[in-house]
Amino acid sequence: QVQLVESGGGLVQPGGSLRLSCAVSGSIFRFYAMGWFRQAPGKQREMVAGITTGGTANYVDSVQGRFTISRDNAKNTVYLQMNNLKPEDTAVYYCNILASSWLNWGQGTQVTVSS
Repeated sequence: QVQLVESGGGLVQPGGSLRLSCAVSGSIFRFYAMGWFRQAPGKQREMVAGITTGGTANYVDSVQGRFTISRDNAKNTVYLQMNNLKPEDTAVYYCNILASSWLNWGQGTQVTVSS
C-alpha cells in the first residue's frame, strides 16, 4: 500500500515562508506526475501546483510567482516552497499523484498564515 506523508506546515506571519515535503512510499514515485493540493475550511480541495516526471511545473494563478514545486526522485519526495504567504493560503495541504485515480490521501499538513 503506497502511503503519502506530508510535513513542514506551521504557523507563519503574512509575508513569511514555509517548505512542505511529501514522502511517497514504495517505488512508483518516479513514474507519476505529482500535485500539491489544499483545502481551506468550508471549501473544496483545490490543486495549487503540479510537476511532471520530467520536472515541468505549473501553478494555479493565485500562487504563481510565490510557490515553487520540485521533486527529488532519489528520495521519493515532492516539495512545495511557499514564499510571501498570505492569510488566504491558510489550509491543509496534501500531495497526490496526478493520474486517472488518486492514491489514498495522507493526513495533510496544516498551514496557518496569521499575524
